[in-house]
Amino acid sequence: MKLKTRLATAFLAITIVPLFLIFMCILALSNYQSHSFSKAYGLNEQVELLNNNSLQIFNRLTQKAQESIRQSLASHPENFENPEYLSELNAQLKTHYSYLIVRKGTELIYIGDADLPETDEEFYKMLPEYAILDSSLAGGIYLDGDSQHLIKQMDFLFPDQSEGSVFIVSRVDNFVPEVKSMVTEMFVAGISILVAAGMLLTMWIYRSILKPLEKLQQATKNIRDGNLEFTLEVENEDEIGHLCQDFEEMRIRLKESQEEKVQYDRENKELISNIAHDLKTPITAIKGYAEGIMDGVASSPERLDKYIRTIYNKANDMDRLIDELTFYSKIDTNKIPYTYSKINVSQYFKDCIDEVGLDMDAKGIELGYFNYVDEDVVVIADAEQMKRVINNIIGNSIKYLDKKKGIINIRIKDVGDFIEVEIEDNGKGIAPKDLPNIFDRFYRADSSRNSSKGGSGIGLSIVRKIIEDHGGRIWATSKEHIGTEIHFVLRKYQEVIQE
Repeated sequence: MKLKTRLATAFLAITIVPLFLIFMCILALSNYQSHSFSKAYGLNEQVELLNNNSLQIFNRLTQKAQESIRQSLASHPENFENPEYLSELNAQLKTHYSYLIVRKGTELIYIGDADLPETDEEFYKMLPEYAILDSSLAGGIYLDGDSQHLIKQMDFLFPDQSEGSVFIVSRVDNFVPEVKSMVTEMFVAGISILVAAGMLLTMWIYRSILKPLEKLQQATKNIRDGNLEFTLEVENEDEIGHLCQDFEEMRIRLKESQEEKVQYDRENKELISNIAHDLKTPITAIKGYAEGIMDGVASSPERLDKYIRTIYNKANDMDRLIDELTFYSKIDTNKIPYTYSKINVSQYFKDCIDEVGLDMDAKGIELGYFNYVDEDVVVIADAEQMKRVINNIIGNSIKYLDKKKGIINIRIKDVGDFIEVEIEDNGKGIAPKDLPNIFDRFYRADSSRNSSKGGSGIGLSIVRKIIEDHGGRIWATSKEHIGTEIHFVLRKYQEVIQE
């Protein structure tokens, strides 16, 4: 649920739902109290306690008493001069929130309300005169003043034929206890509904909004403290949920970057260690041969020439290592200076083989070259960097030749839109578990982890980088103790003829 939808739902929950519940509660309480009220006072009809008509309530409360008094007036009018009877009748009316007044002629002979002074002339004047009202009617008259009264008048004749009137008086400006109780219950119910709705809404908001924010805050503190080993799990599909998902993706990337940095630092340390080892060997040789020259060991011109050539070759090895390190730094910053041009495949690789062949002869390695492409096949490549590829692959093969007669074969093949270069050796080979990783930086297979072999461990990774930057692909196949083949392909250059 979207956050704006959730807020709209919360607004409805805090307004319409409580109002509806309060209305239903009032309706239920009203019906219950009205039913209980009618049952308690023996009313034939149910009284609506909340209809704002107190006259109807008090009128119906005394209906049965009025009928009983009429029957008594018809059969025993003399009882209305008996104080004990009148007191008993008045006590019954008191339970219905009314009291009795009896008038004989113009004299009030009984007043059932002790709070009403007998000298209250104003109230006397307000009482209807004899035969003013139709005594057969079930209703009464309303008297307004400092206090409001509902008067039911029943006229009769005393045994001595004196005119008499019986008044049932109800104070209508007061609520009956049942009405007060119902109002109190409704008020308490309304407050309870509002409090419950507020609590439920607060819990819902906490679970759906505040709780994810707390998780997000804790995740932020973890990252601030350098802790990336946690998982931010939020199931909501709202804006906050999406924010938490983005935060979790950021955490994963930060963790990957941290792991890459650790790996990078470890590789750099390994590179420095390898380069230091590889530099130490030619430096030691150079120092040794230089000391031999200075000490006069190289007494003959032939020996002196040999010492000088060895020093020169070792210096070249050092230069190659430094060049490799410099090129590695360019790879790491993606700043390899490529100079692309059209290269004739047959001529280019023939020149490369001629150049490499001299060194192979000096080392007693048999070099085979087989070209299976047409003379006019052209590729777009950087000649210098492609030469680095050939030299690195051949140099790696030479390093691990373990046979008495080393053999390296180079084949150039035509494979449709590509040319494939295959460099094969008869070295010790690579184990299947190591083969997929030989082009990774600083990776050296178990069979090649020999300090006497040296090497920075980045030669083949440089090769892969150059080939991929040329839009090609490189891979290897190998059999242990038999040899290894390195393959790479480059796309042919084809001119588009416009008609």
